[in-house]
Amino acid sequence: MSPVSFEVVGSRVEPHAAAPTLVLRLRITATSPQPIAAMVLRAQIMIDPKKRRYTAEEESLLTDLFGDTPRWGETLRPFLWMHVSTTVTEFTGSTEVDLPIACTYDFDVAAAKYLHALGSGEVPLIVMFSGTVFGRSTGGGNGAFSAAPISWSEEASYRLPVELWRQMMDLYFPNGGWLRLQRTTLDALQRFKAGRGLLTWDEAVEMLLKQAG
Repeated sequence: MSPVSFEVVGSRVEPHAAAPTLVLRLRITATSPQPIAAMVLRAQIMIDPKKRRYTAEEESLLTDLFGDTPRWGETLRPFLWMHVSTTVTEFTGSTEVDLPIACTYDFDVAAAKYLHALGSGEVPLIVMFSGTVFGRSTGGGNGAFSAAPISWSEEASYRLPVELWRQMMDLYFPNGGWLRLQRTTLDALQRFKAGRGLLTWDEAVEMLLKQAG
């Protein structure tokens, strides 16, 4: 039996981080009345795309990830968003802690591509926990501690509002996004931009799109 259980009770945007950061609020409950001295907590956050519906526009944007919609019965599978970790200080019974999630807008990352494609609704998350719980030993000497692992079976579901993701990206990258290009492609795009006297990358890409029809 795991010494603790978990529930995700809320989420918010961290407005003053160095990178776009969401915060999940966790409620941790001890399964015994003994005090928890400390905890090293790791979490594997998965996105389960099968647990929501999609509009026609969302389906078209997700083709790159999951293929054509007739194949979605096979291709819509849970996939990893990220691994995160934190420490928890002493508590008895239950406590609530923040779990920060540093996010990326790099479209080479499947999760960023998926989240950008969603217009509204919720993102179905599965948070899987592991780590170590430290307790004060009842049979040892003064200051002795015991340690117990958090079972890999411990997990929590949460439906993250898509609007919260958009609020975060608008806060850190107003009306923008990121694409990673090979250096040779970037050099060619820079020559194209300079050769036509364009002021911004947007203008260069817009002109290329117009020329391509």
